[in-house]
Parts: sequence; structure tokens; C-alpha cells
Amino acid sequence: MKLTRPSRHPQNSHFFWNLASVRAIVPGVLKEEQYSRSIAEGFAKYPDDAFEFIVGSAEAVDPTAKTVRVSTTSGAEQRELTYDHLVLATGTRCVDTAVPWKNNGTRDEISSLMAQTQAKVKAAKHIVVAGAGATGVEVAAELAFEYAQGNDKKEIILLSAHEQVLDGDSLAPNATSELHKLGVQIRPSARVARTHELPDGSGKTEVVLENGDTVVTDLYLPTMGMAPNTEYLPAALLSKQKFVDVDEFYRVKNAEGVWAAGDIVWKPRGSFVLTDKQAAGVAKNVDAALRGKAPSVVKTLPMDVLALATGRSRGCGRMGPVKMFSFMVYYIKGKTLGIQHLPAYVDGTQF
Repeated sequence: MKLTRPSRHPQNSHFFWNLASVRAIVPGVLKEEQYSRSIAEGFAKYPDDAFEFIVGSAEAVDPTAKTVRVSTTSGAEQRELTYDHLVLATGTRCVDTAVPWKNNGTRDEISSLMAQTQAKVKAAKHIVVAGAGATGVEVAAELAFEYAQGNDKKEIILLSAHEQVLDGDSLAPNATSELHKLGVQIRPSARVARTHELPDGSGKTEVVLENGDTVVTDLYLPTMGMAPNTEYLPAALLSKQKFVDVDEFYRVKNAEGVWAAGDIVWKPRGSFVLTDKQAAGVAKNVDAALRGKAPSVVKTLPMDVLALATGRSRGCGRMGPVKMFSFMVYYIKGKTLGIQHLPAYVDGTQF
């Protein structure tokens, strides 16, 4: 069996470790090779007749004909690939493409965007982080950890659309406490209505809230708004929210031989840990199908887990309703944001 891997959103030659993007925006903390790695290099050890990596964009899937139409990076060539089994793992993207939280472009585009963001962070004295979900909390904490004190002190404001951060999750008080320790200013019930750059040439952004209040800032970093990368798929394969609809085996409904895992299914939500478990389950079931065996129910986690890095020395988290100690979250996630695992994920030795 030959495995072919086309990409979709974006046409990217590199694996982007987006967990580290919240820290990578701070100048001088991470090197690019720590959060971005060539996919082709990871598969160099495999024989050419066993694997083909196509840097391109999946434009259409025909579940009846079992074909995928792919546009290559040049845009001048299209290929039609046939499959026996197809795994959909195209994830989600940031609605606002001006921030580098997700792999929203080619390797060169992502690299350039990260460098631009780092330069803006370095120059700014006042930064607004909009959206107080997990990403927003971590972004605000990383910035405050680096710039809360010293000669290069910056004012960090976190806008929460709800009365509490994390949409009132049971972890909200802990996250709020950690952010306050770092000097982050949290503005509750502050949903962004619109933004625009001031016309005076200063480069500042005016953030207009739904309640009519305005905030003028040197740097505006939105963290809310994710869209599934599913435009290339037939509507019959999608839920009302445009995510891929799967059964308990993570087989895509209304399609033979099609599977899905990760943020593209958003089940029960987007999460690195859930994606990891789902991917392992799908791999096991594809292998079973090739051997003529029945699939197994894909099991993820027995409880909902949420862990947040709050800077480079602490964290907060919970396992179900049980709170985790800060040092536990730090060692599990916050210390490195998992970048040490990137090479093993790319070359397969992680599994």
C-alpha cells in the first residue's frame, strides 16, 4: 500500500507546532526550527514506493468515485488521486489571518507573519489581546511574563466577551488569579464589535466594543474565531457547524472508506490531547479495515482535561472537576509547550 499525503489549508511543506505559537510571538524566546519542521525530511527514511508527500491543497473530494482533486503549490498543476481509505485531518484556521496561532499559510508566509508579529510585540508599549479562551489566556500570560516588569514594561489588556475568562469554566478563577499575578488587566463583558487602524499614521488600532467603549492600542492580537477547513468536502459529510460528521469509530458518515480526526471534527472540542487520541484510534481502525477486521470504538479521555500555560514558570489546569497544581501543569505543558516532541511527531518515532 502506498500512502499519499496532500495538505489543505495551507499548502505547507512544514509541520507547525501551533501549541508553541503563543510563546513564539515573544522575540528571542524560541527559534523557528523549534516550532516548524520539514515534513519531507521526516519521511526521508522511507522508500519512495511506500510514501508520496504532495505539497498542495485538496480542492474536492468525491466519496462515490473515491477521488481527491489536489492543486499543487505552483497552482499550475492539478492531480486527481484515488484512494481506498481517506483520512481527513485538515483542522481549523484562524478567521483573522493576521495572527500566527494556526498554520494559515505556506511555510514562508507563516515565517514572515511570525517575524512581523515579533517585531510588533517588541515595539509596542500597549497590547490588547481579544478573546479570553484558552489561547487568549496563554497569549496574555506569555506577554506579561516577559514584559510585566523592567525597562521594557508593557501594558497587557485581555478582553473577555463574558463575565469570566474561559467562558465561566470552573478553571476561570484560577486562570484569573494567575493572570493578575502577572499584571494582566482583564476587562470582562468586553466583546469586540470592530477594529480599525487610526488614520494619523501612528499605526495604532482602535478597538470598539459592543457596549460602545473604545480602546486604543499599539498592537491588537485577536485570539477568537476558528473556522473548519472543510470547504473542499461535500455538504453530506458535514454537520450543521461545517465540521466533519463522524461515528464512534471516527468513520465519516455518508462516505465509505473515509475517516477523520482532530479539530476538523471538533469532538467534543478542539484539543491537542484529543487529536492525539483520535489520530491513534483512526490509525488502528484503518489498519483493521485493511486486514478485514471490524473497527474499534475510538476512546479519547475519560474526563474533560484543560491545562493552560500561564507564562514560563507556572500554569493552571483541571482533570474533570479536580484542579491541578500549578507546578504539575508547568512540568506537563508550560515548561516547553511540547516542542521537544516535534521531531518525533514528524519522523514517526513518537508512535
